[in-house]
Order: sequence, then structure tokens, then C-alpha cells
Amino acid sequence: MRKTEVPVALRDATVEDARAIAQVHVRSWRWAYRGQIPDGFLDRLSLAEREATWRARLVSAGAGRRCLVAEEPGGEVVGFAAFGTPEGGSARDGTPPGTAEILALYLEERAAGTGVGRRLLGSATERLRDDGWTRASLWVLESNERARRFYERAGWTWDGTTSEHRFDCANRPILRYVTEL
Repeated sequence: MRKTEVPVALRDATVEDARAIAQVHVRSWRWAYRGQIPDGFLDRLSLAEREATWRARLVSAGAGRRCLVAEEPGGEVVGFAAFGTPEGGSARDGTPPGTAEILALYLEERAAGTGVGRRLLGSATERLRDDGWTRASLWVLESNERARRFYERAGWTWDGTTSEHRFDCANRPILRYVTEL
């Protein structure tokens, strides 16, 4: 069942958004990944650590790495998308030249299914295309069926590449999805 569209404005994130992005990041991991990665890992996520990480990323952001936030009329950030190239300037894990990456896309639980994620993903891929990228990739937990359906409905496909992501003492399979821009 589709929820009602949430009226949000998409805008470029600023350093002042670091705490709001960190809050969405921590809360979204806790609701979206519960039962998929160790509960202890999720329970120990630190808002202060995430805020420091996002502050540093936003300070060093440039044409190669960008972040959008979805902001409600009252000013609350309910989602974000980070995109561009990872540290080092090129997409990870052997993707062909000309490939950028959706580095993160997270929402508050109440915003899931309202069109906010679709708008963030669409705007991020449009900006990558405008920047001259011809292809984009992203990684998703194999067990995250909701996210996989979301990306597939948006035209992304699993390219057959798998890897693992380590959460505490547990490795979890991740899949690479790609799309042509």
C-alpha cells in the first residue's frame, strides 16, 4: 500500500546539515536493517560518530562527491542521498571508467513509500548525468528485499557482482546494481 506523498524540498546539503543527516542515517539503519545485520551493531551506532563523519564529508565535498537532503516544509530532514565517486576519485570494485556511484540513500521510516526516495534517487542520477557520467552503480544488502525492489522499479539491475560487508563479527553479502545514465 502506497503512503501519501510527503511534500519535501530537495536541496544540496551543507555542513550545517551534518547532524540531521547523521540522525537520519542512524535511525534508518536501525529500522531498515533490523534482523539483517547484528542487533548489537545497530544498537551501538553512534550519532556523534556519524555526525563527525558527515561533517568531514560535507566539508570536503566538491564536484566529485555531493549530497542532497529532502527537507519537509518545517525544516526537518527526512532523507538524503550521497553520490559521486568514493574516496580516491573512481567507482569501486572494477566498474568501468565513466561510472559514478550512489554512495548512500536513506530515509526516515515514515518517509519510506512516500516518493521521497524516488525523488532523491532521480535527482542524484540526473545530476550525475549532467556531470558527464555515463553509468552509475550502488551496493545493497542481498537480504534487503525492499531496497532491491525499489532500485529495480527505478530501472537499476544487479550486474551479477557480489561482495561482502563486515558488520561486527558477521559478514553479509552485498550486491552491485547498475544503471546507464
